[in-house]
Amino acid sequence: MITGPPLHDSTPEQLRAHVAEVLTRSRQRSTVLTDAVDDDDLVRQHSTLMSPLVWDLAHIGNQEELWLVRDVGAREPVRQDIDELYDAFKHSRAARPSLPLLSPVEARAYVREVRSKVLDVLDHAPLEGRRLLEHAFAFGMVAQHEQQHAETMLATHQLRRGAAVLSAVAPPRAVPRPAATEVLVPGGPFTMGTSAEPWALDNERPAHQVHIDAFFLDTAAVTNGDYAAFVEAGGYDDPRWWSASGWAHRQHSGIEAPRFWERLDGTWWHRSFGVPSPLPLHQPVVHVSFHEAEAYAAWTGKRLPTEAEWEKAARHDPATGRSRRHPWGDEDPTPAHANLGQRHLAPAEAGAYPAGASPLGVHQLIGDVWEWTSSDFTPYPGFAPFPYDEYSLVFFGGDYKVLRGGSFGTDAVACRGTFRNWDHPIRRQIFAGFRCARDPSAEELG
Repeated sequence: MITGPPLHDSTPEQLRAHVAEVLTRSRQRSTVLTDAVDDDDLVRQHSTLMSPLVWDLAHIGNQEELWLVRDVGAREPVRQDIDELYDAFKHSRAARPSLPLLSPVEARAYVREVRSKVLDVLDHAPLEGRRLLEHAFAFGMVAQHEQQHAETMLATHQLRRGAAVLSAVAPPRAVPRPAATEVLVPGGPFTMGTSAEPWALDNERPAHQVHIDAFFLDTAAVTNGDYAAFVEAGGYDDPRWWSASGWAHRQHSGIEAPRFWERLDGTWWHRSFGVPSPLPLHQPVVHVSFHEAEAYAAWTGKRLPTEAEWEKAARHDPATGRSRRHPWGDEDPTPAHANLGQRHLAPAEAGAYPAGASPLGVHQLIGDVWEWTSSDFTPYPGFAPFPYDEYSLVFFGGDYKVLRGGSFGTDAVACRGTFRNWDHPIRRQIFAGFRCARDPSAEELG
């Protein structure tokens, strides 16, 4: 992490040091996630929703080779023969186990060779002259890509059966919980998105003005205890709370509670990375779909926030009128600000990170759980694809819903106040939760 000037003001030496640090951190995490299991587990598909872990590992190396070895470095290919195998658009996740993939030994050797060449490219690349090189964007893009796949691999670990292989210290407790349960976010314009964040991806750009009417937002994400009350009140059996598409999915899938929950002798339990335990009632609910989040919000008389509302709550500073990088300010996240980077293997209780609260007192908008919003994934006004169409452009216009804020499994390099995630509204294997919003009454607005 750069502790001196920000990325856009860094000297070339500072920038290279920062790139080396984020690349090293991402590889250390990928190594932990793939070395934690034996080779049989690496090549096994633990769910048709996910790739075998060994595919993710080699895909990480292949993307690094394509962008940094061949493009930025103009070096000879390392393994051009495997490009099609690790093209995410050519083979569905369900089909990948049948491909002639690199073995675990071959995959590890491949990513080591690629990384060695990348570090040499980093030492010699000019970091200027092309948009892909300015502020080391290509290196930042690759680091974010690896961390995104690390979070995907972490989700695969949650889906695997068998003895626990990952461990981490428990997240901090809340002392005390936030006093207010919701805050009024004032209406008015704010700057959404960014044109200045050096490593922001194309769908975060450009910065643009958005007017938001005043709304109330929960100061904390919905907890397991909150959500259990909805389940026990028959929320899954009452179509009043569900949208038409949500109720159709509920009936077709037969879901009755968040994924990994189980009722035993009158007590809710959940399984987390192979370890069953009583449900931690004060932690945010996780592994719920958009449809489940929307139904809970309706049951409480509230709704999900829009993406723009979420970002205004996370970035807008009422005192100055400007948008900050994060709820707490412009500085990069530290362990005091947010639960990120797989330091813990669970979300933390509301109020556990007071240093990360927004000026209005909204807690943990960054980290812990991805938060479903009510918004479809669409481009911002003035959007331009960069550096390739397949990162964002091909996903616009589908049924994808936007998630914001990152989770305990998201690294800081791939999480900021402008970062946009998206997924199908039925997905539950991701580390997703939510918080609720509501419209104020005339009396509340004075």
